[in-house]
Amino acid sequence: MTLLAVHELEARHGLLQAVRGVSFAVAERQVLAMVGANGAGKSTLLRTIAGAHRSAGGTVTFDGADITHLPAHARVRHGIALVPEGRRLFADLTVEENLRVAARRARPGPWNLGAVLDAFPALAPLRTRRAASLSGGQQQLTAIARAVVTNPRLLVVDEVSLGLSPVAVDGVYDCLRVLRDAGTTLILVEQDLRRALSVAGHVLCLLEGRVALSAPTAGVTREQVTAAYFGLHRAELP
Repeated sequence: MTLLAVHELEARHGLLQAVRGVSFAVAERQVLAMVGANGAGKSTLLRTIAGAHRSAGGTVTFDGADITHLPAHARVRHGIALVPEGRRLFADLTVEENLRVAARRARPGPWNLGAVLDAFPALAPLRTRRAASLSGGQQQLTAIARAVVTNPRLLVVDEVSLGLSPVAVDGVYDCLRVLRDAGTTLILVEQDLRRALSVAGHVLCLLEGRVALSAPTAGVTREQVTAAYFGLHRAELP
C-alpha cells in the first residue's frame, strides 16, 4: 500500500528552483534512501514533504489524503515526523525533557518515553544530561528518538551520519534498523552510499533538483548510483 505519493513537486528559494518536478512514491513499511550531491535539493524536498517549506507546484498525498497545503504541525498529526539536518534540539533541556516535549503532541501508538528508551538503550543513561552537553552521535539519537515518540507513520531523517564518527554512525544505524524491523516507514538522506544501500529497499538519487535514478537497491549497482549522482550518464537499470 502506498503511504506517501509525491507528484511533480516543485519548491523554490526565491528565484532559485531547488526541486524540479519530482515524483516518487513510498510504500508502507518501506525504507527509501535518498542520495545526491550537496545542492541537489534533498533537504528542500524533505522539508517540503514535512510542511516546513512551501511547495511551488505539484502535490503531496499521504495515506490517500492531499496534504500539499497543510502546515507542518498538521502533517505531524497525520503521522509525518522530520529529523532535520543539524538536529535542532532544545539545548538547555535534558534528553528526557526533549522527548517529553515532543510526546505532548504524540499520536496514539506504541511509542512512549519508556518504549523509546528501550529501543534506544544508549540514551537511557543520558536522560538527565542537557542536550548541549551531548556528542554529535548522542544528539542525533536524541533527535531521532524525539521524532519517534510522536508515533509517526513516516519518519524522515535528513543527513543521517553527517559529521559523526564511524562509531557514532554505527549506533545510529543500529537504532534505525530497530525502527525498520518494527515496521516504521523511513526516508533517509545519506551521503554514505554503502550504508544507505545496506539498510534501504529502494534508492532515489537527485541531481540538480530532479530524479536522476529511482530503483530497488537489490536491482541496482553502486556504479549506476554513482553515475546518476554525478550526472555522468543516464543509468541503465536491469
